[in-house]
Amino acid sequence: MKAAAAPRRAVFADRDGTIIEDRRYVADPALVSLIPGAPEALLRLREMGFALVVVTNQSGIGRGLYTLADYRRVAAEVKRQLAAAGVVVDGTYFCTDGPGGDPETTCRKPSPVMYRTAAAALGIETGGSYFVGDKLSDVLPARTLGGTGILVRTGHGRGEERRVAGSFPVVDDLAEAAALIGRLEIRPGGPRPMP
Repeated sequence: MKAAAAPRRAVFADRDGTIIEDRRYVADPALVSLIPGAPEALLRLREMGFALVVVTNQSGIGRGLYTLADYRRVAAEVKRQLAAAGVVVDGTYFCTDGPGGDPETTCRKPSPVMYRTAAAALGIETGGSYFVGDKLSDVLPARTLGGTGILVRTGHGRGEERRVAGSFPVVDDLAEAAALIGRLEIRPGGPRPMP
């Protein structure tokens, strides 16, 4: 009898300020620019066996600053640029809620809603996954869902670093986050190795 396959683990990465330059409410695909080293970092994480999931707050839609169609054009450009670098993302999840929503129902990070949705759709075990981004709200889901949060200093990260106050590892960018994940995966007592 064949053993059941172990659930996959993922790197849940924020988009703006982590994978692409943060242009604040970007609605124009022409403004999409990958952060140097981000595609290579994602490729390295894929080689380690992780699913790659982008999780992004897009409150500009809810605020009326740009439309869902604008978001989709920008998302398509991000996908195109990543694909040109050889990166395929397993899923992208976004939330249009603004700040101050009902914490019981909002999908806005740090709510676990988008992560749980992705985990169910993609067969991901959140407990052994990584949560990477440039804001505290990107890494806090690790506390709720298990796993490890890593703050990057790109985007808003330098300003957010003080808020993390030693609660999460802080690295310069996504490339350094991938290197840290690689070290954590092989460290005795670290997260279990990928199957």
